[in-house]
Amino acid sequence: MDKKIMSIVMPDGSMDQVEVIVSFEFHDTKKEYVVYTKNETDENGNITIYVAALKRKENDQFSLGNIESDEEWTRIKEVLRELAKNETEQ
Repeated sequence: MDKKIMSIVMPDGSMDQVEVIVSFEFHDTKKEYVVYTKNETDENGNITIYVAALKRKENDQFSLGNIESDEEWTRIKEVLRELAKNETEQ
């Protein structure tokens, strides 16, 4: 499977290349999200993932936003659990 790479402009103005794991939208809220990794590992050897809200701009560009509520986090975690479950079943 081809990796999807996304460039992120960091707060200091530098560019960071990250790998997109999945993006999705909640149809009822029309909010879009992206799950990505820098392929960093924690002390247990697990790959660190990041989740951000996508805010679309003109010219197919977007900015990353914060997850704004506990309800949003709960819904996102449900999606991630389902994706993990589907991955282990394959």
